[in-house]
Amino acid sequence: MDKKQLTERDICTKYINPALLNAGWDMHSQVREEVSFTAGRIIVRGRLHTRGKRRRADYVLSYKKNMPIAIIEAKDNNHSLGDGMQQALAYSDALDAPFVFSSNGDGFLFHDRTGLFGQTETTLTLDEFPSPETLWELYCQYKCIHQNARQTVEQPYYDDGSGRTPRYYQTVAINRTVEAVARGQNRILLVMATGTGKTFTAFQIIWRLWKSKQKKRILFLADRNILVDQTKNNDFKPFGQAMTKVTNRTVDPSYEIYLSLYQAVTGSEDEQNIYKQFSPDFFDLVVIDECHRGSASVDSAWRQILEYFSAATHIGLTATPKETKEVSNIDYFGEPVYTYSLKQGIEDGFLAPYKVVRIDLDRDLQGWRPSKGQTDKHGELIDDRIYNQKDFDRTLVLEKRTEVVARKVTEFLEQTDPHQKTIVFCEDIDHAERMRQALVNLNPERVKENRKYVMRITGDEQEGKAELDNFINPEERYPVIATTSKLMTTGVDAQTCKLIVLDQRIQSMTEFKQIIGRGTRINDDYNKHWFTILDFKKATELFADPAFDGDPVKVYVPGAGDPVNPDDEKAPETPEPGHGCGEEPESYEADPEAGWETDDPKGGDTGGPGEGGGTGSGRTRYVVDNVEVTVIAERVQYLGPDGKLITESLKDFTRKKVKEQYATLTDFLKGWNEAERKQAIIEELAEQGVMWDDLIKDVSKKLGAEPDPFDVICHIVYDQPPLSRKERAEQVRKQNYFSKYEGASKQVLDALLDKYTDDGIEPIEDVKILTLAPFSQIGSLMELVDAFGGKPGYTEAVRDLEDGLYRQTP
Repeated sequence: MDKKQLTERDICTKYINPALLNAGWDMHSQVREEVSFTAGRIIVRGRLHTRGKRRRADYVLSYKKNMPIAIIEAKDNNHSLGDGMQQALAYSDALDAPFVFSSNGDGFLFHDRTGLFGQTETTLTLDEFPSPETLWELYCQYKCIHQNARQTVEQPYYDDGSGRTPRYYQTVAINRTVEAVARGQNRILLVMATGTGKTFTAFQIIWRLWKSKQKKRILFLADRNILVDQTKNNDFKPFGQAMTKVTNRTVDPSYEIYLSLYQAVTGSEDEQNIYKQFSPDFFDLVVIDECHRGSASVDSAWRQILEYFSAATHIGLTATPKETKEVSNIDYFGEPVYTYSLKQGIEDGFLAPYKVVRIDLDRDLQGWRPSKGQTDKHGELIDDRIYNQKDFDRTLVLEKRTEVVARKVTEFLEQTDPHQKTIVFCEDIDHAERMRQALVNLNPERVKENRKYVMRITGDEQEGKAELDNFINPEERYPVIATTSKLMTTGVDAQTCKLIVLDQRIQSMTEFKQIIGRGTRINDDYNKHWFTILDFKKATELFADPAFDGDPVKVYVPGAGDPVNPDDEKAPETPEPGHGCGEEPESYEADPEAGWETDDPKGGDTGGPGEGGGTGSGRTRYVVDNVEVTVIAERVQYLGPDGKLITESLKDFTRKKVKEQYATLTDFLKGWNEAERKQAIIEELAEQGVMWDDLIKDVSKKLGAEPDPFDVICHIVYDQPPLSRKERAEQVRKQNYFSKYEGASKQVLDALLDKYTDDGIEPIEDVKILTLAPFSQIGSLMELVDAFGGKPGYTEAVRDLEDGLYRQTP
């Protein structure tokens, strides 16, 4: 057998698999082949999307299920032994597997990241591949997992039998946390972006620690009632009768897993702190969800719970670790054992990317000053000063500004999908109510269809708050638009939210990330693959902050040119009194079971004497109804490879991407004609962001018929006149192409040409098409292939047909 003639898959089957079996690896439970561990980044152009290439490891070896310890990258024998090593090392970074192998079938190059095997890279024969026990011993030694901790670390994951397995980053987070607990680490921080499954990750951690009896009594703390209920009914359901939710300020010590709101076990009076009914050593594990909130602050009431149960292990979960002068997660929990960022989630295709539409209003840019002695609509004398974006909807209400924002939101929905779930973030409850009214008045027909088309969902009002479940339920059509201020910034699992409107001045990176997180979930069933941020308050300037880790795919900026931001519009380094900058204090309703954050209907923070006459605990808010507000013109910008914004059309993008591979028309024709499958080139360009559907529609308008992707490229990239598929097929028939064939073979080729005319190149490149009508009416698959003298003859005939189709006309 000539090893050089074998494919990569043959090398795996004939050499690598036997080497693994010989070393004692169980091919069913310990070895996974061709493992795709990412979903492929969602690439957005216009209204269309495609997915980029998935990352795929040839082999992932695990000592126990979901505990990967080794990666193997295979190559065919025309490559050297170590040609796959750098690729394998990149996979080992992601999968947290310290033992890395590359093979071409002659043996293995072994890269040991633990430093315990000897030298870093060693050449092994096929018979020298290490056993599972050998690598596991080295792994445990590397991770400082001593013999008495093995039972915990080797405890299996919960498996419901459905085949659902954790995503790769969840596996890393779970394994690192369980290992840290097994080693005796008592303060642990996990940072995972919103929408990446923190609760499922927490469940698997708790399950393994509980089942191994490492931790026997566990408290799971959250700060939203809806989060506790979702957790209990969904991810934590397998705990069954061992689990309880703390309600009605009563404590039953007979359970093992306790779920609770912070507010349900604490209060301002000592007798309200019902957690003290437990002895300080009752819990040996406390898991704190959304720990960027109260638990990180030294003077927080919630921190008292952690101090009371200080002997327990504390695991903090957050999407946005809070680091300020007053508050620190890292100071309390230590450095994160694992971080999975928004940027990485988008790159892997597990989180939805987003476009940004930035809208600058003239009054926001230029400011507004009242005339001498001017009063507002309520007769209040307006303080004479310049009011700008910081003041609008806080100190000063321009009613026509609210109307303009509502009109732009309505226009956007009408041009895209009037029933896409939308959250409008406002400054406070008063602003959210005015925005609700403006949207209702601009959408009379929609509201007539259902009065809940627009709802204000804020912490002060039961009717709207009761609709939160319906808003986040993909199967419920209404409400469509939710106006809010603080209530929906966290913990709202809005899988189908496609539009986030920012008419709120946000200068806290933590809050900004939480708001962006409302749209990052993907839902294939409801065609939710990306979302749009409509920004009226320059909130998205925070994208430029080094602390932000998820770049937008597109930014749209109104205006003929970029407006120069006045100095006072830039986020100050320290909070300005009276402007609500920096981290705002969080307040909660008195009802300890509700778990809702209170929005302040008076505007949240209090204004100083210089802010429109506000004094003491309140402030004056001027309402002006006769000042016109307008929007400036628009232009489109995309984020370039260097992270800078570039103005670029879809055609420009396509031209650039294709020319990166095929600098000239000659290069492209050579690559196209030599390709075994033309569809492979089409798919490869799609993975790089070429949006075929949009481009084909554009060229179709000129032709009056649908072109081949080949013509789309030739026309858009190289300025060649395009042909339709029908014209290409007719060109082949005129060349008397069929004269050398007769009988069934001639009928097949004629039908293939018709198929190409109707559906393009993809179907005719797959021999399975011969099993479908009209081919199946001519004969069976075997008979039709035999008509060409066998499969090689059929393949050659199809290649000849393609050559005829793509032969350039003079």
